[in-house]
Amino acid sequence: MAGAGFGKSGSNAQDVDDDIDGFAVAVVRDESGWKVTAMKPSALSDLEDAETQLRELRSAGAVFGLLDVDDEFFIIVRPSPTGARLLISDATASVDYDIAVDALDALNVEVPDIDPDELDQIDPWEEGDLGLLADLGLPDAVMSIIVGDTDLYADEQLGMIAARLGFADELGKVLDSLGH
Repeated sequence: MAGAGFGKSGSNAQDVDDDIDGFAVAVVRDESGWKVTAMKPSALSDLEDAETQLRELRSAGAVFGLLDVDDEFFIIVRPSPTGARLLISDATASVDYDIAVDALDALNVEVPDIDPDELDQIDPWEEGDLGLLADLGLPDAVMSIIVGDTDLYADEQLGMIAARLGFADELGKVLDSLGH
């Protein structure tokens, strides 16, 4: 499904929401434990929309979003007072996905100049903050191993993150309800 959202600006990509498979969930950790809820599908095509949805949760605890875009790559978004902290699992996705371009732009990382015909010959690499969940129990070294396992699909990588942090059951219930 590569190419979904290609040629669309991030702010006008609402009409491609149905073309992008995957899921977007908000994860909240407060004194009562973990809560996982589905986000609107527009979060998969518009990074600013994903951030807005997360900020609207207004939790006293930790809040972050897990975006699985077409099972090709994932983005973790963690709002903070100084701006969102981000991690994109595959910077090469910016060749085909505007939300990946938006993530790289937000990280002040130059979008790689890759010929789409040569994309299969290039190893993916992550960009962003590998330690964005370290305070919750997922050190950057472990995140690096998870992101670096390119044999896994994005949903499998996110499942590993959920298992390490202790909200795999909650994530599974939401994904079941979404039919994923």
